[in-house]
Amino acid sequence: MAEALVLAAGPWREARRRLRAHRSFTPALGVLVLLTLLALIGPWLSPWNFDALDWQHLAAPPGAAAAHWFGTDRLGRDLWVRSLTGLRLSLAVSVLASLVSLLVGLAYGSIAGYAGGRTDELMMRAVDVLYALPYLFIVIILTGLLPHGGLTVLFIALGAVGWLTTARIVRAQTHSLRRREFIEAARALGVAPTGILARHVVPNLLGPVIVYATLTVPQMILYESFLSFLGLGVQEPHASLGNLIAVGAQEMSSAPWMLLVPACLLVVLLLALNLLGEALRDALDPHEP
Repeated sequence: MAEALVLAAGPWREARRRLRAHRSFTPALGVLVLLTLLALIGPWLSPWNFDALDWQHLAAPPGAAAAHWFGTDRLGRDLWVRSLTGLRLSLAVSVLASLVSLLVGLAYGSIAGYAGGRTDELMMRAVDVLYALPYLFIVIILTGLLPHGGLTVLFIALGAVGWLTTARIVRAQTHSLRRREFIEAARALGVAPTGILARHVVPNLLGPVIVYATLTVPQMILYESFLSFLGLGVQEPHASLGNLIAVGAQEMSSAPWMLLVPACLLVVLLLALNLLGEALRDALDPHEP
């Protein structure tokens, strides 16, 4: 047992070393930590609430006037507070939806890949059917079923399709693992299939799953922003990066800051997440020199 733990610790120790040495890791992680702190603390630094109206400063440009550092929108609502509140909401919804999709995809894909045969065939055909459904079609159906669901509809819609690619990746990896010597040895010792999955299969899938997790979060953020842009996601008076960009696009010629502030936050966030994913991929890839 102790020997197995030492062997398992070796690759992870090497991966940590390579991760810390990667040139993109520290800047990307620093930007993500800074954005997260801003999203959590930033709105409290302003005297304005996200839905408070300042009739004296309608569509005011960024500046120190009345503490509207990022300016205001057409209703006099502070863009500093609304943008950071939107960033907080987009991050929370996307991370939670990514976590659910990864857990479902990991469980579904590992069971399908380990079972094999007809069970695997039926489970993956169900994935193919869900893949064939247009994403917006699923969202519209959920909106009709839960007309007053709000964030619940958005969360379910994001998680409903986010696990499909994860399940395919995990299933392919599990197929290659189930014929390995240590899996055969566990079977010979009489370990139950659930025990093999929990102790041997899933731990060996954590590398690719962690890498894909960093790619799922920006994908979910884009989904959330797209749905909110179309009016199917976060609704007024609440703010997300998507609906702020949608409103800002309508005022781009007369009040460009209304578009630039949330758009820049979204671009920086996605860039940091993608750089972090690249660093994790390089650190966990055993084929890299």
